[in-house]
Amino acid sequence: MDIESFRDYCLSLPGTTEGMKWGHLCFMIEEKIYLIIAIDNGNKFSIKCDPNEFDTLTARDGIAQAYHLAKRQWIQVENLEVLYTKELKERVATSRALVLAKLPKKIQALYVGLNGSA
Repeated sequence: MDIESFRDYCLSLPGTTEGMKWGHLCFMIEEKIYLIIAIDNGNKFSIKCDPNEFDTLTARDGIAQAYHLAKRQWIQVENLEVLYTKELKERVATSRALVLAKLPKKIQALYVGLNGSA
C-alpha cells in the first residue's frame, strides 16, 4: 500500500484526525495517537497492539517493540510493505479500537456502530 492510500484509509476511520508531533505524522482519535509514522524515514510506523499478540508480532521480520512507547503494547513496523493490505488495515483498526477503549464511556458511545468502531 502506498502512503497516500494508507493516509486515506486512516482518515476514513470515524473520528480520525491527523497532525504532526515530534516530526512525525500522527493519526489520532479524540486527540489520542493510535498511529505514528515517520514519512521521511521509509514510512516506518508504530501502532498499538493487543499485549497478548506482542510476542507473535515481534517474532516476525520487520516488526519490533516501538521505541519510546509503552512496552509490549506498541509495535514498530519497518514499512508499509511488511504487512499485506488486509492485515495492515486490520492492525490499524485494532490500534484505533484499543486507544478508543481507554477513553471515557461517553466518548466511546459517540463511535458505537460506526464503520471502524471499537
